[in-house]
Amino acid sequence: MKPWPLPSGLQRGMPFLIQEDWTPEQALAVIELLDDLREVIWARYQLQLQELQREQRCTEDKAGFVNINQTDPSF
Repeated sequence: MKPWPLPSGLQRGMPFLIQEDWTPEQALAVIELLDDLREVIWARYQLQLQELQREQRCTEDKAGFVNINQTDPSF
């Protein structure tokens, strides 16, 4: 079975194994834990994370930039 794509885009590493017999309540408890963890991390590192994301996006944009010759005829 092919692994699910992760939001981070990671394609390698150790797989996360989740028991197939979790109850909906157990799954919800894990989701709530992760939500709480995300909020605590965001509250502590919000400005640094925003700056890092801005830097990463600018670098990606510059890498994909195509220099257009202004003397080329327009379409």
